[in-house]
Amino acid sequence: MRAAIIHGPQDVRVEDVPDPAILRPSDAVVRVEASCVCGSDLWRYRGIRPVAHPVRMGHEFVGVVEEVGAEVTRVSPGDFVIAPFAFSCGECVNCRNGVQTSCLRGGGWAGTDADGLPVDGGQGERVRVPLADGTLVAVPGAPGDALLPGLLALTDVMGTGHHAAVRGGVRDGSVVAVVGDGAVGLCAILAARRLGAARVVAFSSHAPRQELARRFGADDVIAARGDEGVAELGALLGAEGADVVIEAVGTQGAMEQAVAAARPGGNVGYVGVPNGITALPVKQMFNRNVSLLGGVAPVRAYIDELLPEVLDGTLDPGPVFDLTLPLADVARAYEAMDRREAIKVMLRG
Repeated sequence: MRAAIIHGPQDVRVEDVPDPAILRPSDAVVRVEASCVCGSDLWRYRGIRPVAHPVRMGHEFVGVVEEVGAEVTRVSPGDFVIAPFAFSCGECVNCRNGVQTSCLRGGGWAGTDADGLPVDGGQGERVRVPLADGTLVAVPGAPGDALLPGLLALTDVMGTGHHAAVRGGVRDGSVVAVVGDGAVGLCAILAARRLGAARVVAFSSHAPRQELARRFGADDVIAARGDEGVAELGALLGAEGADVVIEAVGTQGAMEQAVAAARPGGNVGYVGVPNGITALPVKQMFNRNVSLLGGVAPVRAYIDELLPEVLDGTLDPGPVFDLTLPLADVARAYEAMDRREAIKVMLRG
């Protein structure tokens, strides 16, 4: 089969790799119908995260089950399934506590499983799914192409944005500010509105993303960053900051801006994958009673809740995918996201 492999900065290729097979009785093999490029994939693409040797890429995919192992009971060949960005058993203490990303037997795509066996990346034609019963979520019926973007968003960005809003404590009447205008930040706007936020302010200087932020429910958009952006937020709200600030970038500057933008006693819900964060403004957090809550999102915990709303159209995160390309053009997909020519790229075929 074909799959995306990164060899180094700005060097992603589609190459022939071995077809996946059932290696453990808890496995399934899924034919990928759609996958995508994540903002976190760009850390390798940009050379910020070194690539010591060629590695498979991709951790977000939906598809159709082709084969299952003898112990798999919850999905069957022919089922259309959503695969969260991490696989998990669904049975250990961490999974039972709703933190499947800390599963004692789990792991990530394009790596290895608990037995040291290779696991395929999502940016490919097929994937061996370890722990299929705990990982995969079957979608009723056979969803058409129109639903694919929304379903694919549930593998990561919608669940991650939702996690930031949940951990940040968004509730009816909350005033929310979102730092980060990528797919996760935009989905966090949807999540905040869904949880009852009365006002949402997005930080964005990019016109297409500003437009989508407003479409998703942002009342206001601030283009300035850092201290200037925080000052504009205070002037806009007539207050010292927002009840909840969502940090969806993962850089030092974004984290500092998020903490500064929270009102005294407010919360920062952080889900940006940390890159270059070397210190937290602890004294500022202490003096202003600002709490920091979040981390890697256990999206498997949220799919059952969010899926029905995607299926009935109540929730539609699909527009974050503003470019669709064939898998063969994966290099162009990375380039488009790196240059901010696309918010998020879907890969098909």
